[in-house]
Amino acid sequence: MTPETLGVAAIAYLALMFLVAHAADRAAARGRWRWMDRPVIYTLSLSVYCSAWTFYGAVGYATRSGLEFLTIYLGPGIVFAGAWWGLRRLVRVARMHRVTSIADLISSRFGKSAALAGLVTLIAVLAATPYIALQLQSVSMAVSAFSEPGHPLSANVALWVAVGLAAFAILFGTRNLAADERHHGVVMAIAVEAAVKLAAFVAVGAYVLWGLADGPADVLARIDRMAASPQGEGWIIRPDRWFTLIALSGAAVVILPRMFHVLVVEANDEDRLRHAGWAFPAYLAAMSFLVLPIAVVGHDMLPAGSNPDLYVLDLPLSQGRDTLAAFVFLGGFSSAMSMVVVSAIAVSTMMANHWLAPVWLRLRQVRPMDPAASPEDLGAWMLNARRLAIVAVIGAGWIYHQLSGGTSALASMGIVAFSGMAQVLPAMIAGLLWRGATRRGAIAGVLAGTVIWAVLIFLPSLGLIARPEMPAGIDPFAGAVLLALGVNLALLTVISLMDFPDPVERLQALSFVHAIAPDSSPAETAPVAQSEALLSLAGRIWGTESALDFFRKSAENQGKSDYLPDLTPRFLALFERRLAGTVGAATAAALMSRVVGRGGVTVAELMDVAGEASRARADNLRLETASSELARTARMLRESNEKLTALSTQKDAFLGQISHELRTPMTSIRAFSELLMEPELSAADRSRFAGIIHDEAARLTRLLQELLDLAVLEGGRARPRPAVVNLHDLIGRALTTAGATPAPRDFTIIRNIPAEHLPVITDPDRLLQVLINVITNARKYCDAEFPAIRIDTRRTEAGGTEIDIGDNGSGIQPQNRTLIFEKFSRLNDPSRAGGAGLGLAICQEIMQFLGGSIAYLPGRGGACFRIALPKRPPAPPESGSLQNGTNLSG
Repeated sequence: MTPETLGVAAIAYLALMFLVAHAADRAAARGRWRWMDRPVIYTLSLSVYCSAWTFYGAVGYATRSGLEFLTIYLGPGIVFAGAWWGLRRLVRVARMHRVTSIADLISSRFGKSAALAGLVTLIAVLAATPYIALQLQSVSMAVSAFSEPGHPLSANVALWVAVGLAAFAILFGTRNLAADERHHGVVMAIAVEAAVKLAAFVAVGAYVLWGLADGPADVLARIDRMAASPQGEGWIIRPDRWFTLIALSGAAVVILPRMFHVLVVEANDEDRLRHAGWAFPAYLAAMSFLVLPIAVVGHDMLPAGSNPDLYVLDLPLSQGRDTLAAFVFLGGFSSAMSMVVVSAIAVSTMMANHWLAPVWLRLRQVRPMDPAASPEDLGAWMLNARRLAIVAVIGAGWIYHQLSGGTSALASMGIVAFSGMAQVLPAMIAGLLWRGATRRGAIAGVLAGTVIWAVLIFLPSLGLIARPEMPAGIDPFAGAVLLALGVNLALLTVISLMDFPDPVERLQALSFVHAIAPDSSPAETAPVAQSEALLSLAGRIWGTESALDFFRKSAENQGKSDYLPDLTPRFLALFERRLAGTVGAATAAALMSRVVGRGGVTVAELMDVAGEASRARADNLRLETASSELARTARMLRESNEKLTALSTQKDAFLGQISHELRTPMTSIRAFSELLMEPELSAADRSRFAGIIHDEAARLTRLLQELLDLAVLEGGRARPRPAVVNLHDLIGRALTTAGATPAPRDFTIIRNIPAEHLPVITDPDRLLQVLINVITNARKYCDAEFPAIRIDTRRTEAGGTEIDIGDNGSGIQPQNRTLIFEKFSRLNDPSRAGGAGLGLAICQEIMQFLGGSIAYLPGRGGACFRIALPKRPPAPPESGSLQNGTNLSG
């Protein structure tokens, strides 16, 4: 088995994981992800804890230190089996606050502190760096086991592995900005890899236990001999070191960025932990059961001086079992791949949300209503920031690998990461259990513990400084860890007792400790302009369609019929939590402050929330539901009354205008007809008067046509004439017809021609009438200095078609948007329209007739209408009447 063959196998395996992740992402995008959202998939994704250290470092650790390797598995097993209720509460609180990372959780608890989030992110980067280096080192060592010394592929394998894993993490970890930061494709790939690495390790362990040794009895005898030999000094159990390592590994399964991501962020609900509470410890037991047999048999059979970390490969290779060795190599590569990818995604999210985004906000004022900005620019910037962070994180791991010289003791690199990330544990536990913990105490404790860890553990691991001596009888590593955590906890406690939290901290503390949703009661609303600003901001981060859908549902819950809900405290809290699920709590709070000027929480609001928590839940729910219904009903009645009042005024004006519109052409026709009867009239005047009569008759016909259109459509006497038509051709005809009437200025038409070539089944004459009307209105009323009309088309997930037609003018004022489709409404000067103002009312009737809809879209910088068509037009009623003979397509 050559290194080149291994390289081909690794590339093929990586390609297979690409396919698995891509298929899972496509299924999730189409709504078919329920089969992936099962407890077994969630449990297998937790196996990302078992990195390449399990394959190589665990055996080397057992060879050097005996049973001490078990501490790395005992900690997580104890946490999941004995404290799963605490993990469920952690998941519940995290999902309640839309937490995206461990830094987001801690900063959100302590008043959404950007400084604390940035500090925790720094620790995560420092802790992840040696662990990523460990994975690269393990793959390099594995390749070296198959190659001769000095082989050129062995020198650069770490670099190529880093490049490939960075590409995988970028492709499947930064595809879009999800509101809950879940990555179905990555999780599915990790689950598959969990099965592969378990099968590979069990295969080599079984071969060693029954193929090279004579079964469990023989292995136990070898263990006794090894423990009694001079090399068995490492088998002595040291209580201080065992306690420290078990505590660190138990903490690591929760606070390591990759574990927090799969354990908390990717969890659909807290009930997943009921199954993982026993299944994950069972998985760890299966992975660790065969470590000792491989260690003792490798020690006995392989030459002196062999690297214990490579026993899993050297044993089958020494017996000519190249196929088994290659399978084990893929298992180790799979372990390294899952760890690096998930760590890179988790840490890059923290770096983008808590380092790059705050810097960007300080360097540039966010202007959500700037029409010159692309509607997706902020979301694209966040995605690019995460991609850059992924490259930086994996690159830092590769640099650490180069600086450390590729140490052969993989276990030492792993515990450096464990001990570093453990410095955030006191702040996290105190934040979840103690309402008195404050932001200043947390920052002081975390900062002091990190400095001690860096001086006593991290920098010595790089060889930059010598490790300080500990008092006699104390293990150096255990002493350094306990000192750092002790100072951390002491400062957190003392400063929190001396400090007094601000109202935001107190509100967040109440929500975290008692697991209550941090909502406020409905109160006064904010101006409509701020609603537009929030909608525009959401569109730039989540995408226009997701933002419109969220705002429309929120408006419906408030009893409103448009896309802009009232900015009640409850809606603002919901919006900020959803925004935090994308960019983090601290950045979300900063954005909210920039856009709507949202300030701190008052003491009165804090006491209201505390009072709600103390009252009986049943009474509170009943009163809140009744209040919401009453407010919703009152709002609907108020809107209806306002609309009826406006329509009554518009109706009177409409009737007066209709009488005027009918009398004017009829008077002209009569007067010029009498003039035509004069015998001495010249031929030129006779021709001119006849033209006037023709134009006035056309004007009268157009008005009557509109009235007949409404009558037939509202009376249900029209029947559709469905046909298959190319949408591109229909839009072209509409633009040609609408352009026949000269506009005051030249218009720029922006189209996506390839996207318009969509076959649709509809009544083409009816749809053409709607398109002409909307385009004509845009040409008449757009008041931009350089007017432009943009037409976008797309297929919906349900198979329908959407057509967005918008201009770059000032749009329709918010107070008029509820009237634009009413029959008696005129929002502009009637002299500019040249008609009775029935165009949009007819369009709405036609779209309902076709089974679709037409709606005004706010937040687009100008007037924009969405025409939605179903996959097929509705079937006509069975008892439909005969078609009216009037031509309605004009």
